[in-house]
Amino acid sequence: MLQLPFRALPSLCDTHYMRIASLQPSITLTLKHLGQLDTLCACTKYCLEVVPELHDRKIKILHDSWTANTEEILAAKPDLVIASVPYRMESLAAILKTGLPILTLAPHTLEDIYKDTRILASVVNAQAAGEAIIREMQSAIANVRETTAKLPNKKIYCEEWGKPLIHSQHWVAELIEAAGGTFVGLPGAHTDAETIATAAPDILLFAWCGAGDRVPLARIIEQRSWQNLSAVTNKKVFCIPDEYLNTPAITLLDGLHCIAHALHPQLFPKHPRLIQL
Repeated sequence: MLQLPFRALPSLCDTHYMRIASLQPSITLTLKHLGQLDTLCACTKYCLEVVPELHDRKIKILHDSWTANTEEILAAKPDLVIASVPYRMESLAAILKTGLPILTLAPHTLEDIYKDTRILASVVNAQAAGEAIIREMQSAIANVRETTAKLPNKKIYCEEWGKPLIHSQHWVAELIEAAGGTFVGLPGAHTDAETIATAAPDILLFAWCGAGDRVPLARIIEQRSWQNLSAVTNKKVFCIPDEYLNTPAITLLDGLHCIAHALHPQLFPKHPRLIQL
């Protein structure tokens, strides 16, 4: 987690006066599960996709923390701007120059996500709700780990982006490990089609950033000449909705649900939004 310096706030403990500008869906989702959506004065269009009830609220729509627009943010008159990965340092520097308080989060692991949840809960004075979120996540992951502990291990390639090919993040590797799989490659690193073919994964998972559940699975397999991979011939190719793996929030449990079914369909029911080729 990276925290840039920010000026003292009028009151971090009085949520009635707190106005938060959220620059990433993970922040907005966490505020929702903390029961603190009323603190939002502005968010991104991607936040509306994962928290649709925000459509009915009078809330300003901002660019995200990658393409942040300081004029838009200033117009929302927030007490605090909160950004999370992915972001550009140039965008954060521009926000800092406005004098607005800003909190930036950069989780890599599940433990980082728990810590960030505690920070957000503290900001809106909802510590008990924050601890409840963390317990729910830890319990669900532990239950899956216990169920799969003695099952045969499978090699999983999980892709965050396709042009270039990028492995999913470290927290995804942790979820795959908990579900009884071995993560192929280095989390967050670039790779190529030949390297993945050589690794011969048992299962292919795709969760492209910003693509929702619209990853073109059949076209990918054809373009990369992966038709003869065992994962393909055994029909073990899946698309997991973007927000279930790439958003560091409690929705990762939906991602875990999808992963667990992909590995062990006899033990875990299929998630309604999991797509199988």
